[in-house]
Amino acid sequence: MKKNDKYYITTAIAYTSGKPHIGNNYEIVLADSIARFKRKEGYDVFFQTGTDEHGQKIELKAQDAGMTPKEFVDNVAGIIRGMCDSLNISYDKFIRTTDDYHEKQVQKIFKRLYDQGDIYKSCYEGLYCTPCESFWTESQLVDGKCPDCGREVKPAKEEAYFFRMSKYADKLIQHINEHPEFIQPVSRKNEMMNNFLLPGLQDLCVSRTSFKWGIPVDFDEGHVVYVWLDALTNYITGVGYDAEGNSTEQYKKLWPADLHLIGKDIVRFHTIYWPIFLMALGEPLPKQVFGHPWLLMSDGKMSKSKGNVIYVDDLIAFFGVDAVRYYMLHEMPYENDGTASWELIAERTNTDLANVLGNLLNRTVSMSNKYFGGVVADKGVVDEALDGDLKAVVTGALCKAQGKMETLRVADALTEIFAIFKRCNKYIDETEPWALAKDEAKADRLSTVLYNLVESLVVGASLLQPFMPETAEKIVKQLNTSLREFDELDKFGLYENGAKVVEQPEILFARLDMKEVKQREEELAAAMIAAAQAEAKAEDPVDENIIDIEAKAEIEYDDFAKMQFQVGEIIACEEVPKSKKLLCSQVKIGSQVKQIVSGIKAHYTPEQMVGKKVMVLVNLKPAKLAGVLSEGMLLCAEDAEGNLALMTPEKEMPAGAEIC
Repeated sequence: MKKNDKYYITTAIAYTSGKPHIGNNYEIVLADSIARFKRKEGYDVFFQTGTDEHGQKIELKAQDAGMTPKEFVDNVAGIIRGMCDSLNISYDKFIRTTDDYHEKQVQKIFKRLYDQGDIYKSCYEGLYCTPCESFWTESQLVDGKCPDCGREVKPAKEEAYFFRMSKYADKLIQHINEHPEFIQPVSRKNEMMNNFLLPGLQDLCVSRTSFKWGIPVDFDEGHVVYVWLDALTNYITGVGYDAEGNSTEQYKKLWPADLHLIGKDIVRFHTIYWPIFLMALGEPLPKQVFGHPWLLMSDGKMSKSKGNVIYVDDLIAFFGVDAVRYYMLHEMPYENDGTASWELIAERTNTDLANVLGNLLNRTVSMSNKYFGGVVADKGVVDEALDGDLKAVVTGALCKAQGKMETLRVADALTEIFAIFKRCNKYIDETEPWALAKDEAKADRLSTVLYNLVESLVVGASLLQPFMPETAEKIVKQLNTSLREFDELDKFGLYENGAKVVEQPEILFARLDMKEVKQREEELAAAMIAAAQAEAKAEDPVDENIIDIEAKAEIEYDDFAKMQFQVGEIIACEEVPKSKKLLCSQVKIGSQVKQIVSGIKAHYTPEQMVGKKVMVLVNLKPAKLAGVLSEGMLLCAEDAEGNLALMTPEKEMPAGAEIC
């Protein structure tokens, strides 16, 4: 690398159909860490992200919301950009496909490709998936459903323009074979070659007439440019490409992109469609397309109705932005999918961030103040073995981290950086500063030990900056110094001799109470389920069989846990004398029999009661009804007309079985 070499990195642009969850946000944090790392290495980085805002799905969503499509995407794009900002994303450009300059260039590109014979007009008849906005043939379906998202497909027929994909297929195959770094990881490359390119490409539909929310084909009224020719071209329109040959100096400097960072589900579009579009335009291909794995829920697919969708704004509010960034970056494997949950994030925060890093900084600052009034000085009293090993780990971390980042193994790079902090904690155990402090003759050795710890923390924080920028700044602030450039990190001993740390250390990451974490997760899940139910209720027609009753005051789980419900078998039943409503039942519950009086005489005869398995509140305080002792309660359901039905188990269950 030469100083100030350009590095152009992009993410896939986020689709504005709704608020993105944590899995959608992983990519932007991954890209940000790469962009920041490259800047620290001296590259002139340009980092572009943005939003994809056209298509039938958005048109329908806007209609359901009672909004125009533009109003709808303006709102969602604002949410997405706000999430990027809350995650401390250092993007240089946020493009929207509704931006005027982008729409004009897409029209120019479409016309140019049509004029040179790469696009032709025909009619499409096939099976269409609205969420994916993709046409499929019968043979491409999986169990009769969309192979990408698993949803239903519907027959569709319409006039459309098509791109001649096969015209460029051989040229693309040659490029992939000659540039093994082009598609990464290798497993994605093999999938594209074996499943799509080598069997032969079908021509691609690039316009639609069945909806209006898209960029109009300006020479054929009624057609709008279909999603991929619109969305993919953002990578060049955003930096100044012009289809008529008047591209900006910025475009000439930045293109081709050094890295397209995308999810594994859209590798096909970025490594087949996009390169072919560029070949047709006579433009260079991006240097690399990396299809990262997914970040999934640990307990299965995210669903609002389950209450298990995780949003980063909720996580940031509870854990802090850098804890969320750390988890996403550190816990994602290189090729396989990762998992996320509140519990896992909390556990990682407690172990790595609170124990390893936060505790190290706190101990170092506290000991410097306790033993030397905060003054940090290298007195040159060295233990060659211990100090030498510590310094080797610290000064060697840059090269190791760079090696991992070169192949986009970001999680492994973070592990190399945290090796510094782990080695420092071990160094404290080995040198025992508290023991050195007891011997005045060893004061200079103690001072040297603390200097080594402070210096190591500065190097570690400087390496950590691309991944956890706020935390890195907080560390050096407590050490009264600044973050260093990468070209200084292979040296040990640059911390100013005699400088002072802050008088009072601040806690970087407090240990989390797992009960509080669980409580917050449950609160958000309950709110999400309630919102999903309200949304479903608003969308569904009124059901006259539904009954709403006045809500009682909320109770704590501990209140509910006090109630004991069991399956009971009614072995005898008789009317209560002188009562018009009550029946007295003998109910077998496990090895005991309880007498229960119930006001259900108008709905059941004693003969109908005998033999039934029923739900019983067992530990209700005994009371007398009409002079007869009742030792529990039978549970019933009641409709709007006052009809009662005993609650009975769906399947055969033994008397005494616990209901939970």
